[in-house]
Amino acid sequence: MSDSENNDAHELLLLSESPYDTPDPHKALQDPEGLSAVGGDLTTTRLLHLYSKGFFPWFSDPDPILWWHPEQRCVLIPEHFHASKSLKKACRKENWMYSVNHSFESVIDYCSALRADKEGTWISNDIKAAYTKLHKLGYAHSIEIWLDEKLVGGFYGVAMGKMFFGESMFSLHPNASKIALKTFCDLTKDCHIELIDCQVESEHLLSLGAKQLPRNDFCAALTDLIPKIEKNLKLINIGKNSGKCPL
Repeated sequence: MSDSENNDAHELLLLSESPYDTPDPHKALQDPEGLSAVGGDLTTTRLLHLYSKGFFPWFSDPDPILWWHPEQRCVLIPEHFHASKSLKKACRKENWMYSVNHSFESVIDYCSALRADKEGTWISNDIKAAYTKLHKLGYAHSIEIWLDEKLVGGFYGVAMGKMFFGESMFSLHPNASKIALKTFCDLTKDCHIELIDCQVESEHLLSLGAKQLPRNDFCAALTDLIPKIEKNLKLINIGKNSGKCPL
């Protein structure tokens, strides 16, 4: 294939004002890998539409909004979560408590602040506002881990149909974020979530049982698990009907 033909196969789409404007994931750039579109906004309608098609926003101010759809997607099947001996020991060692949607804004604040201290963060004030609105509408959720009444770990993400799209996690105590993910995997049977999108692979996620899924297979899973954009009412009810619970 010539260079010109190869370039024609990949394009960066400038999103229009329509919240339903949809890039072709198979035309995502190869460098940087997975970059599909630029622009648009973070309205609820656009976010939910693009999430349902497998895209996620990832950018840093003052850059424009960038939308990604990696060729290889890091995913976790909940029942394949791997709890090491050391993690199981850590679960027994402390009096951990967990909650669902108890402190969403604190979770996203911690995820932002801790990443900013280390390598910089994409979780800007605009991102916080957009996902907090999704949370209030019943689409974004947080899992929290507590020790001695203190929030020490957790993560947040978006749930639609039988999918959960993980966004970011934090830990203020050893193993707290791992325990948050384990706890959520244990809850997925009750809310019929069959696949967790972890977006981009890391050794940390792979060690917990995540795997790489080719783009074609990931898109097929989305079609199967999100037949239409709707809230996961069972996950919402878990949050409403339970406070801080022991592991």
